[in-house]
Amino acid sequence: MGAFTLYATILLLHLLGAILWTGGHLVLTLSILPAALKNKDPQPLLDFESRFEKLAMTALAVQVTTGMMLARHYLPNPALWFAEAQPFSAIIKTKLLLLLLTLLTALSARFRVLPQLVAEASCHTRDKTNSHLLYTMAGHIVVVTLLAMAFVITGLSVRTGWLYQH
Repeated sequence: MGAFTLYATILLLHLLGAILWTGGHLVLTLSILPAALKNKDPQPLLDFESRFEKLAMTALAVQVTTGMMLARHYLPNPALWFAEAQPFSAIIKTKLLLLLLTLLTALSARFRVLPQLVAEASCHTRDKTNSHLLYTMAGHIVVVTLLAMAFVITGLSVRTGWLYQH
């Protein structure tokens, strides 16, 4: 049986973070979001967000921290992360791009859409503006979920070679 190394610990934490982040967003997208859209009621989304946000942000922080550690494991010099001559740099560049897109989408949802949605929900109005905001939030949720799945597929390609040749 192999040793439980620092690398194995970091990889385990990275995978647990991926499970929480991606799994939570899949539950939100496939279970909670359809009902909220059907009923034109943002409250289930807001309730989930209030319960899941701390866990999700912790999982994302674990992902970023362990991801940087894993990147340094494979390419110790960060300058090589962007070198075309390094096949593994495709994985790192893809993960960094996915992270940037995730952060931009999440910041837009958190600071642009969510405050308006909360204000509308507290007024108990169900007008066109609310529906528009609800669908805008739904779009953000779906995008973050697809990005989370792309993170997983990109990580899997470390073992499969889908994005680079070993």
